Amino acid sequence: MTPSQNFFSDIHSIISQARQNAVRSVNFERVVMYWKIGQRIFEEEQNGEQRAEYGSFLIKTLAEALEPEFGTGFSARQLERFRQFYRTFPIASALRTEFSWTHYKLMLSIDNEDKRAFYEAESIHNLWNARELERQINSQLYERLLLSNDKKAVLAVAKKERLPEKAEHIIKDPMVLEFLGLKQESNYYEQDLESAIISHLQEFLLELGNGFAFVARQKRIHLDGDDFFIDLVFYNRLLQCFVLIEIKTHKLTHQDMGQLQMYVNYYDRVEKADFEKPTIGILLCADKNNTVVKFSLPEDNKQIIASKYELYLPSEKQLLEELEREINKEKD
Repeated sequence: MTPSQNFFSDIHSIISQARQNAVRSVNFERVVMYWKIGQRIFEEEQNGEQRAEYGSFLIKTLAEALEPEFGTGFSARQLERFRQFYRTFPIASALRTEFSWTHYKLMLSIDNEDKRAFYEAESIHNLWNARELERQINSQLYERLLLSNDKKAVLAVAKKERLPEKAEHIIKDPMVLEFLGLKQESNYYEQDLESAIISHLQEFLLELGNGFAFVARQKRIHLDGDDFFIDLVFYNRLLQCFVLIEIKTHKLTHQDMGQLQMYVNYYDRVEKADFEKPTIGILLCADKNNTVVKFSLPEDNKQIIASKYELYLPSEKQLLEELEREINKEKD
């Protein structure tokens, strides 16, 4: 009797899972080791009479003792990082088994406590590997969400202390699409950008935010003899609503807003179930005039969002300047 294919698949899965668990266990033990070394350095340092001088001396002396036997992974610079690790994450039981040492090194580079807590929570809930965490930090995800939200709301949603009450809580502005591999200076059509997004759908879903699922591309709607096509349709399980995306490779116009509003109205009246919340529309555009956006929509608008896209990772300085400009506009 020949074993079934399921039998071989099951054995393969058992071996693969065991290997993954072993690697994860080893990585976590290394994290715990670094934490304990940092704790011990900190405790010993507190016993020194001249703490600042003694701390530097202690780490230098320890590195000279450890490096010959254990290698450069225990240099003075690394030992200082272990000490910082303990001081930043002082509770051993709070260390996450799903985080590698690379995760923690990335978070240690963040000085702002709220910002670090945000990335920690997002990494946990979205199962980010270290590479994805690094990309989100480099793309200034926290600052982009703050452009349209208050700090407490952003952090509360990330920590799942509350559900997002409006789309701005999870929609970013600008959206950074550097993974598409398109050049900033090139001329291309909207279908080119759309095709690139579909080819990199997994990365785009991560860029969109929490809880998004792809539904359709070029969704056809028929209105009394006329056909219209919505570029991209998604569903967000946290917001419990459809999310329609229209792509514009030019500066946004009020006509673009009207087109998307029609699509949103159609989905609300035809596609949306009674238990679902109102449809969200996102205009993904090359550029926008916020004043035009403001006056093209009702004052109580909660359904249409205009978000610029960037084809390269912006610097922190660029985004902070953008944040300052938006704050000043609100004051004016």
